[in-house]
Amino acid sequence: MEFDILIRNGLIIDGSGSDPRAADLAITGDRIKVVDPLPDATAATEIDAVGRVVAPGFIDVHVHSEVALLGGPHRYGSVLQGVTTHLLGPDGFGWAPLSPEMAKQMWEATLPFTGDPQTDAWSLDWPTPESYLSIFPGNTPVNVLPQIPHCAIRLDAMGWSPRPASESELEQMRRGTRAWFEAGATCLNLGLDYQPSAFADTHELIELSKIAREYDGVYAAHIRYSDLGQAKAWRETMEIGEGAGLPVHISHESVSDVTERLLEEAAERCDLTFESYLYPAGCTHLAIMLPTWAQTGGPAGLWQRLQFPATRKDIRDHLERNLLAGFDHGARAVFVSTASGRYIGMDIVAAAELEGESLGDFAIRILEEERPHALLVYHRPGTDADHLETARRTAEHPAMMLASDGMYHGASAHPRGYGCFARALRLAIQELPTVKLETMIHKMSGMPAERFRITDRGLLKPGYAADVVIFDPQTVDGPASWTQPRLEAVGIDRVIVNGETVVLGGSPTGELPGRVLRGLTAPCPTH
Repeated sequence: MEFDILIRNGLIIDGSGSDPRAADLAITGDRIKVVDPLPDATAATEIDAVGRVVAPGFIDVHVHSEVALLGGPHRYGSVLQGVTTHLLGPDGFGWAPLSPEMAKQMWEATLPFTGDPQTDAWSLDWPTPESYLSIFPGNTPVNVLPQIPHCAIRLDAMGWSPRPASESELEQMRRGTRAWFEAGATCLNLGLDYQPSAFADTHELIELSKIAREYDGVYAAHIRYSDLGQAKAWRETMEIGEGAGLPVHISHESVSDVTERLLEEAAERCDLTFESYLYPAGCTHLAIMLPTWAQTGGPAGLWQRLQFPATRKDIRDHLERNLLAGFDHGARAVFVSTASGRYIGMDIVAAAELEGESLGDFAIRILEEERPHALLVYHRPGTDADHLETARRTAEHPAMMLASDGMYHGASAHPRGYGCFARALRLAIQELPTVKLETMIHKMSGMPAERFRITDRGLLKPGYAADVVIFDPQTVDGPASWTQPRLEAVGIDRVIVNGETVVLGGSPTGELPGRVLRGLTAPCPTH
């Protein structure tokens, strides 16, 4: 038997959660052909994987990578960890189908998360979902799967209006949602702490989720922490799952005493999963510390609101309270990106003290001077032992999958963008002995593929796409840290995407074989 690629002598962990097994893996073209001992087979490229794990390419279901994938210095930060598929539109961010003027407004609101584009393909002139998706084939090292960006859907129907949708506006959103599903999206994605989605009521979310159900889709959200608080926001998600009759997914969470009880409740009410990056800190812009009313109208609305002394004082006081919350117990907010490059690596409290300003006054000045909003890493309180215990509880939960929430711009960053997946492998091998390596890999491959309707990836199985990662279990790690967040993963020998080698010997090959993946493009008869 003759194949294009033959991987010999590896330990196969196939993504299903099953026990590892010794076998060979053969690839022809862009498909896996055989996963079995093949002592007599030959291939144009033969790889000796002795002492290595052979696994499916990993799937990142929440990553802010659209700009990075199309060019620039961080294009390969994710694939160097073994990630071969990204889901687009995290937090409901997106720019299609919008008029160029509205797309520019949405672009300003999302710029803290994406950074400046490095390619002319980033035109902000995408009148249809398909016109946007067309910029990716041949221009990305990994596959991309569209999600429906609720922010763009709502902005197109009713601008930045801070109110529930009218029936006619809701009908326009239904049409926009259908257009994305017919372009191959598999999930309705939202960021309910961000504008303009923050003003969507539960009725709107259920109605759009009913469209998702017709296409066998999923509802996924950064939930409404600011307005509802954690427990009520989880329960709103459960209500949407019940009301629309579809699976629901919560972004960037972890297992605590509170969420463990909520997960038990969810198991009785709906089909709910969640994702985690297993780091003890989050990352978002400074404006997340503002109340929803202060952010009304997007960036332009906020800048205008700061011109009124009474409103400015309310915003100042709110910022100071939120930024100081938990400070005495070790919580910190550290600058990782500003427009001017100032304060990078500094805690915002220390930066305010350095400038001789109150925290509230300093934060207001940063909002005004560092447009677009400054980006910060928000460290959670607790000891290293506390954080490791949270990682253990989270990784052990059967409803959890891995996702980086990575961002790829700025002078610094959260290390999850370069380290999340490789670090999770190390945690499973060394620091979390109750989490089997095959279980962790399942949470990075087979589980997200099944959840987000990726029908031919996530497993090492004949007929499946040839997205494969080969790594050394003795050395694999994501060494990116708070002080050196751009350190590349180690121990990842080779990454194959659609049958083409994208990473070899831990370095990018320059190949760009990524494709746009598609779900159903017409309603499912069973729904």
